[in-house]
Amino acid sequence: MLGADIKEAELQCDLSSLDGARRAAEEAIRRLGRVSIFVHSASPRRQEAQTALAVTAEQWREMLAVTLDAAFAISQIIGRHMVEQKLKGRILLIASLHAETPRNLPHYSAAKAGQVMLVKELARTLGRHGIRVNAIAPGAIPGGGFNAPPGMVDKIPLARFGTPADVAGMALAVLSERFGAYVTGATIVVDGGIDLYNWIDFPRE
Repeated sequence: MLGADIKEAELQCDLSSLDGARRAAEEAIRRLGRVSIFVHSASPRRQEAQTALAVTAEQWREMLAVTLDAAFAISQIIGRHMVEQKLKGRILLIASLHAETPRNLPHYSAAKAGQVMLVKELARTLGRHGIRVNAIAPGAIPGGGFNAPPGMVDKIPLARFGTPADVAGMALAVLSERFGAYVTGATIVVDGGIDLYNWIDFPRE
C-alpha cells in the first residue's frame, strides 16, 4: 500500500508561475490531508560561466521564479497549513554556496541568496509555532548542470566531489526531530571543506 500511496501523491506542476506553485501546495494538502515536511530543491538547468552580461532577461525571470518565488509561495501556504493544523512541521530549502560566493551565474546566485534570507524570515515567523525552517548549501556536486573544471577536486580538503547521498544524509538529519530538533534558521554547508578556500577562478574577460 505504501507504494500505491506514494504513486497517488505524485503530481506535476509548473513552478515557473506563482499560480502553478500555489496549486502544487494546495493540491498536496488536498491529497495528503496533513503536510508536515516540505523540501524545495527545484531549480532550472543552467549554463556554467554565464556572466552578468550574458544572462538573458528570460533566464533571469525563470531562475528567480522556480528557485525563489516558488519556494516562498509553497512555504507560505504549507506554513499556514502547519500552523492551522498545529503541526510541528519542517521546511527545508536546498540553497548553494553561490548564495555568498559569485561564480558567473548571477541569476542562480541571486536566487540562492534570496533563499537563505527567506529561510531566516520563515524561521522567525514560524518558530513560535514549533515549525523549523532551514537550508542546506551543497558544494561541488557534479550533475544538474554543474560541470567541474579540471583540477577542482584538488581544492577540496576531503579530496573528492560530493554526491547526492551526502546532501540527502544531512537533509535527513536536519529534518529529524532526533538530531535537528533545536536547529532553525540555519544554512548548513555540505561541501567537503571547499568553502575554506578561494575556489573561484575568475575568467579573463
